[in-house]
Amino acid sequence: MTTTTSDLPEAGTVRLVDYLAGELARAGVTHVFGVGGANIEDLYDAVHRGGRVRGVVAKHEFSAVTMADGYARTTRRLGVVAATSGGGAMNLIPGLAEAYASRVPVLALVGQPPTGQDGHGAFQDSSGKGGSFDARAVFTPVSRFCARVEDADSLMELLPRAMAAAQGEPPGPAVLLLPKDVQQAQIRLPGRGPVPAPGSPTPGVPLPVSMPTPTVSAARLDSAALTAVSDTLRGADRVLVIAGEEVAAADARAELAELARRLGAWVAVTPDAKDVFDNRDPRFAGVAGVMGHANVETCLRRADVCVLVGTRLPLLARGGLDQALAATEVVCLGPEPPFVPAGTLGGNLRDALRAVTGRLPPRSRACPRHAGPLPVVPMPSPVSQARGRTIPYAQAVAAVEAALPGDAHVFVDAGNAGASAVHLLPAPRHGRFVVAVGMGGMGYTFGAGIGAALATGRRTYVLAGDGSFFMHGMEVHTAVEHAAPVTFVIFNNNAHAMCAVREEFLQNGTRGDDLFGRTDIAAGVAAAFPSLDVTGADDPAQLRRALLRSNTSTGPAFVALDCDPGEIPPFLPFQSFTRATDSTERPHSKENSDERGVVHVG
Repeated sequence: MTTTTSDLPEAGTVRLVDYLAGELARAGVTHVFGVGGANIEDLYDAVHRGGRVRGVVAKHEFSAVTMADGYARTTRRLGVVAATSGGGAMNLIPGLAEAYASRVPVLALVGQPPTGQDGHGAFQDSSGKGGSFDARAVFTPVSRFCARVEDADSLMELLPRAMAAAQGEPPGPAVLLLPKDVQQAQIRLPGRGPVPAPGSPTPGVPLPVSMPTPTVSAARLDSAALTAVSDTLRGADRVLVIAGEEVAAADARAELAELARRLGAWVAVTPDAKDVFDNRDPRFAGVAGVMGHANVETCLRRADVCVLVGTRLPLLARGGLDQALAATEVVCLGPEPPFVPAGTLGGNLRDALRAVTGRLPPRSRACPRHAGPLPVVPMPSPVSQARGRTIPYAQAVAAVEAALPGDAHVFVDAGNAGASAVHLLPAPRHGRFVVAVGMGGMGYTFGAGIGAALATGRRTYVLAGDGSFFMHGMEVHTAVEHAAPVTFVIFNNNAHAMCAVREEFLQNGTRGDDLFGRTDIAAGVAAAFPSLDVTGADDPAQLRRALLRSNTSTGPAFVALDCDPGEIPPFLPFQSFTRATDSTERPHSKENSDERGVVHVG
C-alpha cells in the first residue's frame, strides 16, 4: 500500500487514542478490560504502545464490564471497559446496569463506525440517523453520563466530565461513544508545550483522581439533622446498626467500628456488605434480609433505635424485617435516602460517621447479650433430584471457610449456592466479600473475580453454581491466559435450582424445565485447559485439600463439586416450604422465629 502525505501524522501531534490512553494512566488506571473489534482496535493499539495500562481481552463484553466492576470494588479506583460497536456495545448493557444499581464507578469506551458513514447504512450504525437506533438513548438509562465524541477537540472536555461523573455522588458508569475516525484523529495540545508521550503528564491539565472525588465536609453536613440524629443516639439504650456496601466504597470501616463501640451496638450487615464489619466480633448480629439470620430480627425488636449506615435497605436487605422496622425508630447515615421511613443525615458517609461519633460519650460500651448469627441448616427436599454422591451446602461452605486466606477476596454468584455462602461463610478479615445484588445477574463473578485478582494480586475466590458457570464460566480461559490468582469453586446441582425449588412448591412441580442432565464440569474444564489445576471433589475433605493447594499457587485453580438441586438453601422466601414439609416447625434449624412470615422476592 502506498502512503500519501495526507496519511502521515503532522509533526508535534498525537493520535487521540494515544492521548486517551495516557490520560487513563495518569488517572491511576492500570487495566482496561474488554473485547476487541474493528471500531475499537485503535484504542487497544494505543494501550499496547503506551505500555502503562494493561489490556485484558475477555471472552464476552458482559464479563469485561464485570472485570472492570470487580477491579473498582477492590481497588476503589475507576474501572475501565472498552468494546466495539454493534453487538459488542449492546453486550455491555447488563454489566453497566449492575454497576449503575450498585453504585460502582466504571468508564465504558465504546467504538462506533466512522462519522462519515452515519445514516448511510454503515455496518453496526447506532448514530440514530437514517433509521438506525441511537446508542446514546440505549446507554443513558444505565449511566451517570453518556456522550458521543463528535470530534477530537471535544474529548478534552468530555473525558474529565465522564471520569468525574463515574466517581461522583452517586458513582456509577459513564459512557463515551468513540467513532473510529475520531479515535484516529491527530491532535495538538495548544499552549501546553511539547506533545507528551503516551502516559506522560500533561502540563496545565489537572490530574484526574482515583476514587471518589467530591466529598462533603463535616462543616457542610446539615446541622439540624446532625443534632437530631446525635440526640436520638445519645438517648438510646439498645441500638442495632445495619451497615451496607457504601461503608466499603467510602472506606469507612474504622468509623463504623468506632460508632458501634461507643453506642454499645449490635451490628448487622446487608447481604452485599459482609466485609464491612468483622464477622467474628462479639457485636456481629448477622446478615439482614432474605439470606440472613433470625438474630437480626430479634435484635431489631429489642432495639430502641436502628441505625442504617451506608445502605438504603432495599428489599433483599429488609425482607422479613418490615414489621420490626415499623415499630422501631430508624435513622440513616449516608448519601442517599433509605427505602424506609427514617431520620436522615446525608452527605459524605465518613464525615457523617465521624461527626455523629464525635458527639457521643467517648467511652466504650459492651453490647447487650444476643444469640449471634446462628445459621439455618439447609434442608433436603422430600423430592430430591440428586443423582450420585452430593455434598451438602453447609459442609461445602465449611470447607471453603477452612481454606480461605484472611486477605482473600470472595465473589459470590446468584442462586442456591450464593444464598448459602452469604448465610454461612464469614467474610475474610482483610478482603472484599462481594455479592452483585444490583441486578443479581448470573455469571457476574467470573469476570469480577478475575478483575479483582489482576488488580490486587490477591487470591480471589469465585463461588458459583453450574447455571452461572454455563453462562459466563468460559472466562476461566481469561484467567488461564493472564495467570490470574483465582480459585473457581463450582457448586454443580445440574439445575437452575432456585428456579426448580420455586417450580416444585409454587407451581405444583409440573414442569421440571430447570432440572438438567448430569454434566461432569471438572472433566470438561480439565480437558479444555490442560495447564489448569482442576479437581472434581467427591467430599468436603477433598474440596478443602484442593482449595489449600490453590492458595499456594500463583495462578488459577478450578474445583467442582456435586450438590443436590432439591436442597432448600437458607433463603427466607423458601423457609415456609420447609415448614410445610415438617410439622415440627423446622427442628433442624438452629434458630426459630414464629414472626418471620412468608417473604416474597420475585
